[in-house]
Amino acid sequence: MTIPRKVAVIGAGDIGVGWAALCASAGWPVAIFDLNPATMERASVEVERRTRALVALDRAPESIVERGLTELVRTEFLSEAIQDADWIIEAIHEDVLAKQKLLAAIEPLAGDDALISSSSSGLPPTEIFGRMRRLDRCLVTHPLNPPELIPIVEVVPEGRTSAASMNRAVEYLRSLGRFPIVLKKSIPGYVVGRVSAAVWRECIDLVLRGVISVDDLDRAVSLGPAIGWAAAGPHLTYHLAAGEGGIRSFTQHLLASFESWWQQLAHWAQLDPEQQRALIQSIERAYKGKVEFLREARDRRLSAILKGLEQARAPSGSESG
Repeated sequence: MTIPRKVAVIGAGDIGVGWAALCASAGWPVAIFDLNPATMERASVEVERRTRALVALDRAPESIVERGLTELVRTEFLSEAIQDADWIIEAIHEDVLAKQKLLAAIEPLAGDDALISSSSSGLPPTEIFGRMRRLDRCLVTHPLNPPELIPIVEVVPEGRTSAASMNRAVEYLRSLGRFPIVLKKSIPGYVVGRVSAAVWRECIDLVLRGVISVDDLDRAVSLGPAIGWAAAGPHLTYHLAAGEGGIRSFTQHLLASFESWWQQLAHWAQLDPEQQRALIQSIERAYKGKVEFLREARDRRLSAILKGLEQARAPSGSESG
């Protein structure tokens, strides 16, 4: 099993804190840096809280977590964070120019053998790494939020990323208990983002059209297709749904229904200001005063779902997911 001597997380927002918590929970030495002092102050508390929460959720052993936290360093300078790091994770906001500028500053400070990855959720790697000279070691490792709990990470090559760098990133992620999904080629939004965007657009449309309330919509998805997809994914779900006939039988009997629904699905590409206000107000009204409670409840549910999936997974690893 290949593990880095040190991980540098650059950017201390929710994703950066999640990466730091994940790596610390594995006992890996981590340095975290952010230009904003207030963000760093918050991260100092949040990394420890979220790392220790993994113990309470039975996602990490306490002894290893405490060891990792003793080796967690909050640095004042970018160079200090990057020094001796085998893996450098960029985790700032989704702004391509800001990412380019940061990565260009990271490159001369990084060791010759350091792997450099971006946590972008959908920007083209060719743009993210547009100012880099050593593209063979650059790639995207896109986690879902919260990174310390959700195991899927999209791995997206730049185009000139070496096979050795891709393999190394996959090994690191597997060592952290993640499930790396390697994209054959880059596409805006990657895979998870595009699927999420398509589903969320329809969810937004149903709420704005008055078909269903926000909380009932969330319940319909989380207790409906999301459970089936967690167990099997969309293609396998429908392949299994028709019994022995599989997807061939499913399409023969139900494709026409889906085609009629597809014609009526939302197809807009932008929310106007009034629609944005209506959506925000609906969500805030539905969950007013409950956010912290619901965040903890979400994490408990995610942990329980993951435990169930792990216990049910075939020892041969032949199951999907």
